[in-house]
Amino acid sequence: MKLGIAALGIYLLGGLGIFGGIGLIVFTKGVNLWGWGDGRTIGYLFLCVGAGFSILGVLLMRIFRNRGLA
Repeated sequence: MKLGIAALGIYLLGGLGIFGGIGLIVFTKGVNLWGWGDGRTIGYLFLCVGAGFSILGVLLMRIFRNRGLA
């Protein structure tokens, strides 16, 4: 049960990263974010990492369900 909840949490974190990244890409062109770099660049990073987390969360949920672990 805990593994399934962890997989769902990873999936939701990925979704937040995707939408946060899209927001940064759209609204922060040319803005320096806390000294980290351009807002669009950080947005692309959040978008890609969020997509990876979403895919990982879905794969983990499917594995745990098919193996009877969740």
